[in-house]
Amino acid sequence: MPVTKKEVEKIAELANLKFSDEELESFTPEMNEILTYMEKLNELNTENVEPLSHPVEQTNVFREDELKPSITTEDALKNAPAKDETHFKVPKVIGDK
Repeated sequence: MPVTKKEVEKIAELANLKFSDEELESFTPEMNEILTYMEKLNELNTENVEPLSHPVEQTNVFREDELKPSITTEDALKNAPAKDETHFKVPKVIGDK
């Protein structure tokens, strides 16, 4: 079922898009080509094909959690411009108005 220029205008309106007459003229055959391709896909037998959640099979790429030594508090605070014994000191950014 071919798409007409009027239908392309309606689709553009529904998508809140504005096109010139030349663009509408070029989109009409393009949409018809897409629909022709979709008709070819509809001819395929997909009876025993299970739906996929993703087109590509994915595996977990994260590394295993390993317990490793952490930086000491003293080392973390070594280059801090303002600090107390165990914390960074920063300017107050939330306050009373």
